[in-house]
This record gives sequence, C-alpha cells and structure tokens, in this order.
Amino acid sequence: MSAPSYRELTVNGLWKNNPALVQLLGLCPLLGVSNSTVNALGLGLATMLVLTCSNISVSLVRGVVNTAVRLPAFVMIIAALTTCIELLMQAFTYELYQILGIFIPLITTNCVILGRADGFAAKHNPLVAGFDGLVMGLGFCLVLVVLGGLRELFGTGALFANMHLLFGPVASDWQLTLFSDYKGFLLAILPPGAFIVLGLLIALKNRIDERLAERARATQPAAPAVNRRVRVTGVIE
Repeated sequence: MSAPSYRELTVNGLWKNNPALVQLLGLCPLLGVSNSTVNALGLGLATMLVLTCSNISVSLVRGVVNTAVRLPAFVMIIAALTTCIELLMQAFTYELYQILGIFIPLITTNCVILGRADGFAAKHNPLVAGFDGLVMGLGFCLVLVVLGGLRELFGTGALFANMHLLFGPVASDWQLTLFSDYKGFLLAILPPGAFIVLGLLIALKNRIDERLAERARATQPAAPAVNRRVRVTGVIE
C-alpha cells in the first residue's frame, strides 16, 4: 500500500479527519475533563504520546503478529504504554494525575488509538505510522485544549489557572484573569456545557468547510463550450 504524503497526513489529522470534530471518537474523556485548560492539556498530551508510540510499536510488529491475535496484541501494546504514561504522571504531576483520575487508564480503550493502530499503523512503515499518530494526537489535543479553554473562560472568567500542576512552580503565575468582576457561568463548566461548546465547534468547522468549498468552486475556470457537429444524411425536403 502506497503511503500518503506527510502533508496529506497533517491536513487529515488536524482538520479534514480530525478525531474529535470529524470522526467524533474519544468523546468520553473529551467531554469529561475539559472543564479547564490544564486538565485538557494534560490529558491531550498523554493521549498524543500513547497514540504516537502505539502506532510506531504496532508498525514494528505488524509482520510477526498472527492475524488471529492481532487486536489483543494491539490492546496489550496500548495498555502497556498507557501504564508507562500513568506512572510518569504519578511521579512528576501527581496532583494532576489525581484530578484526571480514571480518564488516564481509560486511554487504553480510546477508539482513536485502537482505530489508528488497526486501520493505519498496521499497514505502513514505522516512520509514516509514527507521524500519523503524532498529527492525529495533536489534532485531538488541540480540540481538547480549545474546548477546555473556552469552558474555563466562560465559566470562571480566567485562563490557564493551576498550570503549575503540569509545568511546576514556573507556571504558578501564568493565570490570566480577563474579567475581574465576573460572577461565573456555572453551565459552562458542567457536563452539559461541554456538549454545547463542542457542538458549536463542530458547527463552526462545518461552516468553514462550506465557505472553502464555495470559494474553490468560484475560482475554478468555466468549462469551455463544446461544439458538436451534427451530420445529416438523407434527403431534406
């Protein structure tokens, strides 16, 4: 199977085939922990690392794994990598790990990761598979961060609160308070707010795609008129 170009992989991962906005996969963690930027970024980076490493690992073993045990083998690889990420978070970002809770182990069952492992990594070389995992994970992470940022902004009037949980004491003063007297909008940080904001993001993407398609059709040159010569036989009276 011919490998797609890196440009095509990038466009698909970040926009055309984005896991969150187009495929609508992995919505449980996407909606469950996106009530703040730091939570969204922490889970997004963890998912991106697991997705990249699992794609590379699956591509490396694709020629030696029997088809009868292919999916169990892929799940074991993903579970092992998720455990490594979980242990690293326990060691370096323990408070954030406690906040994210069950959503870190649930990376193992994320449909995005298993889908890319079986549908793409098992058919391509490690370099292409790793790049695909990176851009797909980055697309998922970006949507997660945008969703978390918007919910945090509408819910509390601030951005980047508690970033020290992920980056350490150097990020203790990163918080931006955009509305000083803001009373807060509770719906934004509750689960229904996640559905509303994600729906608006999907609608915005669809609208942008429509405008781009209209612009592309408008710039296409008109098809030249075709002169057809009609041959008349027989006697015309």
